[in-house]
Order: sequence, then C-alpha cells, then structure tokens
Amino acid sequence: MYILPLKPLLVFFVVIALLSGCAKKQSGEQISETRLLLDTFCTITIHGNVDQRLLDEAFEICEEYENLLSITIEGSDIWQINNAGGKPVKVDTRTIEVIETGLEFAQITDGMFDITIGRLSRLWDFGAAGEPKVPSAPEIETTRASVDYTKVKIEGETVQLADPDAWIDLGGIAKGYIGDRIAGHLTSRGAAGALINLGGDVITAGNRQDGKPWRIALRDPFGEAEDWLGLFEISGLSVISSGTYERKFEKDGAIYHHILDPNTGYPVDSDIVSATVIADSGMVGEGLATAAVLMGSDRAREIFEQTPGFIGAALVLENGELLSYGDARLSS
Repeated sequence: MYILPLKPLLVFFVVIALLSGCAKKQSGEQISETRLLLDTFCTITIHGNVDQRLLDEAFEICEEYENLLSITIEGSDIWQINNAGGKPVKVDTRTIEVIETGLEFAQITDGMFDITIGRLSRLWDFGAAGEPKVPSAPEIETTRASVDYTKVKIEGETVQLADPDAWIDLGGIAKGYIGDRIAGHLTSRGAAGALINLGGDVITAGNRQDGKPWRIALRDPFGEAEDWLGLFEISGLSVISSGTYERKFEKDGAIYHHILDPNTGYPVDSDIVSATVIADSGMVGEGLATAAVLMGSDRAREIFEQTPGFIGAALVLENGELLSYGDARLSS
C-alpha cells in the first residue's frame, strides 16, 4: 500500500523525497518529512497552523514509543518483560494498554493472533541480513511451546510472563497505536490535516490541504510495487494492510512469509494474500488486518463484525478474487 500522489507523474518525486529524508515545505504551510524509525521509512505530512518544530515533535513521539514497545531495543518495556525470567515487571501504562489490546485480539481469534510469538518470530528472523534460513523442525517445535497468550498476567502496572521462556512481540499492533498517538498530538497542536505513513500503516487526521479526502491506493499484491487495484478516500481514519506478499523468501522451491501460525510454528496457510482494513484507529486496523490473514476469508467477516471501530475491508485472495466488507468502496 502506498500514498497516491496528486498526479501519477509525481510518483518518482515522492520516492526521491522518501529516500532523502529531507523536510519539504510546500505552499499553504504544508510540511512533509521522512525518517528511518520502527525499522522502516516513516513519512509524516501536516498542514495548517504548523511549523518544523511540530514535525520534529511527531517523530520524537514515534521514537519514544519505539523505545517502549520494541522487542529488540535493550531496556524497552517489552525487552524488560521478556528478560525478567518470569518475574513481574513494572512498565508504562501505555505499554499495558497495547498489551491488553493484543490479548483482546488473541481472544477473538481463538489464539491465532498471539502476542507471545516473540521467540518464534525471532527464530525465523525475516529481517536478518544475508542468506535466509529455515529453522529446523525440532527448533520450531521447541520454540512454539512458549507461545501462549494466557501466560501473560497483568496486575496494576506490572506485567508477568508465567512461562519464563515466552517473549512478547507487539509487532502486530504497535505501529497502528503509535500512529494514533502521533495523529492525536498533531491535531491538538494545530494541524488541520495530517497523514502518518509508518511503513504502509497509514493514519490520517482531517483532510488534504485542498480540503478533499486523503487518497490511499490499494496495492496489487500480484503486481509491482507501483501497481494498484483502486483508491480509498478517507478523512480522519486509518488504512492498514497486512499480507504474505512482501516479507518472504524462497528456499528449496518453497516460499516462506513472515506471518506465522502459532499452532504450527510455520508461516500461516491462508487463502488471503492481502488484507486491508479501514478503521477509526490505527491499532484496531492493524490488529484486524493481521487477524484476517491469520484466520482466512471464511472467518474474517465474523472478526470484523464483532470489533468496535471497524469501518471496512478489502481482501485479495490467492485466486485473485477481491472481497469487500463494510464501507470499503474503491474508486479508480
């Protein structure tokens, strides 16, 4: 998923701005900047009563939450929980908020969305440099045994893993949560409109500078990066995609993607290649998009209907079929 520019010919210049990381001030007090955070390129665009300092504050918020919620940053709340040997750890209340939401998604998906998948996701390590490695079956089975969201115990401001071998990984909802917090801060400080793109997780506030809704393109998972199937027009909502088509590798004739089934320890066998969810918050959208891929199209509608904040969804299936739910109208 990517942001459709005002004119298709501007795609090249948008890519240049993305890679340069330079702030660009446009007419009518619009500012846009890209920085490398959350292990991805994060672009924030704002307009209205804004200045460079507000843009800096937005990225500072992003970095602050990354330092709370990252599984890999030493000293983060999640790192401390994972390395406490099963002892209770006092953490920030915002960390507890995200963990509690993750546990709610675990319940509605019967454990398919499981935030204690941390050791398993680290075992596969799809972000590692060099030759991709498929873990051995014994490694997977041993590591999979630590995945059990019911072992997460929250009491007051403390979090405890009853299984000391378990690791929490909030990668399925953290970026959406961070985007929500950034959007709230920007509007409270005078931004008339904002678009926060955290590596494909898109959260918006207000409208575009011209007063029209933001236009978000639904990427064709079977095409090139610039190929799209249609446009969503949104104001103050999030558009979040999850899929099996980007972070993947081929080994000995088999294709492995990064969305793991906690029941098997292997990439999930799903009929959904891409799930894009429109929601009133980024955290809800991200959780639902990931859950849809994990559960498959037969269960997706059920999950959507029972989740407050769901607006609409578009699912692209392995056979190329496009399914729409709720208010997910696409325009060309």
